Amino acid sequence: MGNDRAFTYNGGAVPPGETQNIRYGISETYLGDPVRIPVTIVNGERDGPTCFLTAAAHGDELNGIEVVREVAHEWDLSDLRGTLVCLPVLNVPGFLAQQRYLPVYDRDLNRSFPGKPGSTSSKRMAHRIYANFIEPCDFGIDFHTSTRGRTNMLHARGDMTDEGVYRLAMAFGSSVIIDSDGPSGTLRGEATADGIPTITVEMGEAHRFQRRLIDDALAGVRSAFAEYGMLETESVRWPGWRTIVAGSGEKTWLRADSGGIVDTHYESGSLVQEGERIATITNPFKEDAVGVKAPFTGLLIGVLENPVVYPGNPLCHLVEVDESTERVLESETTVSGTGSR
Repeated sequence: MGNDRAFTYNGGAVPPGETQNIRYGISETYLGDPVRIPVTIVNGERDGPTCFLTAAAHGDELNGIEVVREVAHEWDLSDLRGTLVCLPVLNVPGFLAQQRYLPVYDRDLNRSFPGKPGSTSSKRMAHRIYANFIEPCDFGIDFHTSTRGRTNMLHARGDMTDEGVYRLAMAFGSSVIIDSDGPSGTLRGEATADGIPTITVEMGEAHRFQRRLIDDALAGVRSAFAEYGMLETESVRWPGWRTIVAGSGEKTWLRADSGGIVDTHYESGSLVQEGERIATITNPFKEDAVGVKAPFTGLLIGVLENPVVYPGNPLCHLVEVDESTERVLESETTVSGTGSR
């Protein structure tokens, strides 16, 4: 069935069968020059859903940028069913400064959606992004990384009580899904509330490209496109094992109770048993060692990369897994030899 719908935004339109690369103005600098975000819109010749892919809402989170760019500019989308809206760098000011938040304004763009005209700088930016490129979509994937000094294993986050989000998260095919509402002002939370099922994909750490994670995320996008019939040659993937960490499930950021230098004994993605020592904190003389133990058996989805802490600093993000997942992970550890370092 042919596509007879142009994708329209304030200032332009993309007819069926065309691709446009645009730089869309969302604000202005002190000098009155435009602040413009890059957008690629691929409108397929055949009918189908409209999907957005977004990255770098936090300007130092780079892995997702490469995922969105490769989908937009390296994939063969000649047989695309529907429309693809790619926004690889939402927070251009933060990206240029290589910092998380909007510089000068010191606001979190990912707490400013859906935005509001006539409001703060961050909400005005968010409004122009949301109204033009998010609201017209049927579903979306928003890519993030951990903040500076930490790293995340690749996992999805979304409100799994929402049928559309459940479908999308399962289709993306990550082994770990955290079932949670997006905080107020987040792109995924606000879009989902508006009837646009959206998941967040967390992957790796800030300030770098991590090829293995990028490739894994690209496989997830292909799987999602297969689920929605956007690319017929693809199939929905099964990750081998999966755990959904429900809101009632146990999960915690373990925090340092003393300052010092940290020796982390496990990598992100490792299974740790209740009572096992995850990390050790010592002073510069390697005295007064303080062990940090797992309060329950679970999966480390995030760990500290910068090995120095003050009391209260996060060390690792531990989530509970069910017994069947635990058995699979123990089997993988035995085969691959991964785990404690």
